[in-house]
Amino acid sequence: MCSCEEPRWGWGRCDPSPILLLSLLSAAPFGLLGEETRQVSLVVIPSNVGPPQNLLHIRAVGTNSTLHYVWSSLGPPAVLLVATNTPHSILSVNWSRLLSPEPDGGLMVLPKDSIQFSSALVFTRLFEFDSTNSSDAEAKPPGKPYPPYLLAEFSWNNITDSLDPATLSATFRGHPNHDPTGAFANGSLAFRVQAFSRSGRPAQPPRLLHTMDTCQLEVALIGASPRGNRSLFGLEVATLGQGPDCPSLREQHSINDEYAPAVFQLDQLLWGSLPSGFVQWRPVAFSQKQGSRESALPCQASPVYPTLAYLVPQSPIVRAFFGSQNNFCVFNLTFGASTGPGYWDQYYLSWSMLLGVGTPPVDALSPLVLGIMVVALGAPGLMLLAGGLFLLLGPKRYSEYQPIN
Repeated sequence: MCSCEEPRWGWGRCDPSPILLLSLLSAAPFGLLGEETRQVSLVVIPSNVGPPQNLLHIRAVGTNSTLHYVWSSLGPPAVLLVATNTPHSILSVNWSRLLSPEPDGGLMVLPKDSIQFSSALVFTRLFEFDSTNSSDAEAKPPGKPYPPYLLAEFSWNNITDSLDPATLSATFRGHPNHDPTGAFANGSLAFRVQAFSRSGRPAQPPRLLHTMDTCQLEVALIGASPRGNRSLFGLEVATLGQGPDCPSLREQHSINDEYAPAVFQLDQLLWGSLPSGFVQWRPVAFSQKQGSRESALPCQASPVYPTLAYLVPQSPIVRAFFGSQNNFCVFNLTFGASTGPGYWDQYYLSWSMLLGVGTPPVDALSPLVLGIMVVALGAPGLMLLAGGLFLLLGPKRYSEYQPIN
């Protein structure tokens, strides 16, 4: 496939093999195909019980289907992914039940028999490690662990204040309810959610290719005081498996690093056969708001492993939609290394992922790479063609030899 100096993170120089070149060339046209037209909306569902609650609904309506993404910071931050086979499916919320100790049935997508796929992601813990005395990049954990921050015990802003209909985005911004060390006195953890009304790429790296079938999450840790001189941070993510199996974590390699310099890898979490859900990210985070190669940090993902439901902090929206009997799986993400740039540079860390339902977007080869490949592969052919034409059409030479009758 691809020989890289640091293949685990997809960093460094990459020498593509002929097989990879051919596979990318054959896949490129499919990445250029248009997606189904969808009407995309992003709204906050108002609560009719007590104070406002953070429940954000993204609805993408197509000709024969509807995609629902329901984000909430009730409990730990979480998102539901639901796909239906009708353009008329709706989200139904029973606030009294959703906010009760037994929220089962408090959130539904109707009609129920139209649901083709459903799952969820729950962001449960923010990890911190002291990597000062850690020289082993393969170490797990990558340094001395501090007590994790439980995201179910965070206070979050009113999502309505950050809602931007023009960009179809909103931001959940929070800090711990109990912060005895004052680490978050001037800091926050933000989850910025964005939907898309057309296909394209964001302006900032890693510039993941999005469609109307997807939405993007950017996680940013800003201004929080680390508990170590060279602290590394991580994120625990729980998800629902389909049946007894966990989603699979796969790596894709590319010869194109135009959108995330020096990163040739795309990681994907896949929930089995279509129609299904997926999560995509490049194994890179950034220690500056204006992401660049100089501020890039490696992002490591652990294998996905099953866990017991009672070990996962309860998300009311997940419990309300799926009930109490679920098969949970967990994986961890770790950002940065003990050497190189890190959170300690500017007290900033950001990482982005794309989630959706259906076929994941396919990266096509950029015009720049296609031009280089045409020149590299076409030049020898042109030289051979020119040589052949010269031999056929060039001036003919006659020998001075005269045959004897």
